[in-house]
Amino acid sequence: MVGIILASHGEFAQGILQSGSMIFGEQENVKAIALMPSQGPDDLKAKMKEAIASFDNQDEVLFLVDLWGGTPFNQANALFEEHKDKWAIVAGLNLPMLIEAYGARLSMESAHEIASFILTSAKEGIKVKPEALEPVTAKPASVQQSNAGAPGKFEYVLARIDSRLLHGQVATAWTKAMNPTRIIVVSDDVSRDKLRKNLITQAAPPGVKAHVIPVDHMIKLAKDDQHFGGQRAMLLFENPQDVLRAVEGGVALKTINVGSMAHSIGKVQPSKVLAFNQQDIDTFNKLKKAGLNFDVRKVPNDSKGNMDEILKKAQDELAKVK
Repeated sequence: MVGIILASHGEFAQGILQSGSMIFGEQENVKAIALMPSQGPDDLKAKMKEAIASFDNQDEVLFLVDLWGGTPFNQANALFEEHKDKWAIVAGLNLPMLIEAYGARLSMESAHEIASFILTSAKEGIKVKPEALEPVTAKPASVQQSNAGAPGKFEYVLARIDSRLLHGQVATAWTKAMNPTRIIVVSDDVSRDKLRKNLITQAAPPGVKAHVIPVDHMIKLAKDDQHFGGQRAMLLFENPQDVLRAVEGGVALKTINVGSMAHSIGKVQPSKVLAFNQQDIDTFNKLKKAGLNFDVRKVPNDSKGNMDEILKKAQDELAKVK
């Protein structure tokens, strides 16, 4: 996995590392390096060397720094000169850039490839309100025009269980594969959390609107056949219990993409990215009885996992724990 160094003047690097963890989860092989007022360039370089030495793969390193030409950039650049065939530096560190880098690391093994990939999201993450202050530019052909208000119901292009909700894999790989016009996070808990709600709505990729709503509200919207014609909805759920509530309430889903379920106390982990307790297993069995299919994949290019085998393994592991 590509190692990432976040470097800044002051504690900005630590702060954005924490923000990234809130959205994408804790990350391995990522270090935040701060240049404090009492420190000099050599101190910063020493901390960078120490951080790189802790990485699993020291051949592929990506520096995300705050300012081009600043001391963090200059010290990273001094180290980079001996590794320019593999390492990369990107300046102008912001949260969309970091989230995109985290997502890219799951499928890209080169610092050069990731550096090139994250530039667009970093730039598109800079927006302004009122929108009239934005410079007038031609809209990309790929950006879909909203058809909100037309007669008809939502078309569900993807319904996904992912404890991280809207993150790099969803905002890039799945959005490009499914081409939604709206991303809807369906969660009672998140809809009550103003910080998480704001972060999610701001993380939407260009041309796609993001919303966070409670399960009961989603059930109401699913029954509305007057305002959502032409709208391609991607639904994101934190857990299978919310999916079951939605389906039982009338949200007409046929397939559930199972992408990530975080481990916690009382859960077993039969798959690298999926953890279950007994309630989770029972809920998936109820969804299966309701006629839903399961598409077990982190990203579109992954091969599909066998949900029956995963659930059986989880059940066996829970039995051993008891």
